[in-house]
Amino acid sequence: MRSRNPVFSRRGFSRDNGYAGFNTAPQAGGPAVGTQGNPYAGGNPYAQNPYAQQDLQQGAPPQAPATTGRMTMDDVVLRTGTTLGTLIVTAAIAWALLPVDDANINRSYGIAIGSALIAMVLAFVQSFKRKPVPALILSYAALEGVFLGVISSVVDNRIASGAAMQAVIGTMAVFAGVLIAYRAGWIRVNRRFYGFVMAAALGFVLLMAVNLLFAVFGGGDGLGFRSGPLGIFFGVVGIILGACFLALDFKQVEDGIAYGAPKEEAWLAAFGLTLTLVWIYMEFLRLISILNSNN
Repeated sequence: MRSRNPVFSRRGFSRDNGYAGFNTAPQAGGPAVGTQGNPYAGGNPYAQNPYAQQDLQQGAPPQAPATTGRMTMDDVVLRTGTTLGTLIVTAAIAWALLPVDDANINRSYGIAIGSALIAMVLAFVQSFKRKPVPALILSYAALEGVFLGVISSVVDNRIASGAAMQAVIGTMAVFAGVLIAYRAGWIRVNRRFYGFVMAAALGFVLLMAVNLLFAVFGGGDGLGFRSGPLGIFFGVVGIILGACFLALDFKQVEDGIAYGAPKEEAWLAAFGLTLTLVWIYMEFLRLISILNSNN
């Protein structure tokens, strides 16, 4: 499990042996990009992918990459806004058109679960493609929005009024807080940080999977990791993990821009950020549900 965001384990956003070029030696033929602004990257991670090697393969002398056709922060912001906008619109439509009253809740649940499963398949398909496919990414966002719209409506109308808005505000606060901390240098994303987050995420996912299996075959909440005091604890842990993944996402985007990733890779950045924000939102929604269920 190299990354909870599978798109960031692909070419251009990381090397095959780990995170994006940490402690790697510069290689001949790579683009002439300085590393002084990046204290964690000893070399250019793009020096091992086709973008950096293209000139050598054609017999031309190595040279700095052209700025045209390269990913910029504006590209990432635009693609991320488009992806999140698609998700929000479909979530609002699902909220409005898929009622969760007693007469319709089973049908709404069925549509939501079906949408989530298809969205998961699309996410995996995109993860294993060599290039980003905007249609796949936007389809994932649309279907994930349907799922989130129904689930949010259920929690908001049946468990805790205003829970969806609270979860949105919480997600925005985490995003803003991590971005400020990252830009201020308070969060140092290095190989040790990456390894710790990956190990913690793997343990978290395995525990939740075991809990789900016990819940399916034993009924109730399985081992109790998603209810009561344990549920609150793991909800907070899930949000903290999401914040850590945001820091990794920001680092990956920063490295991609610095090392001249192609413009189309902005779609992968948008995809990864969307996955992380959905994770954080769901953890907030679950935590709010547990807190209100205990009242």
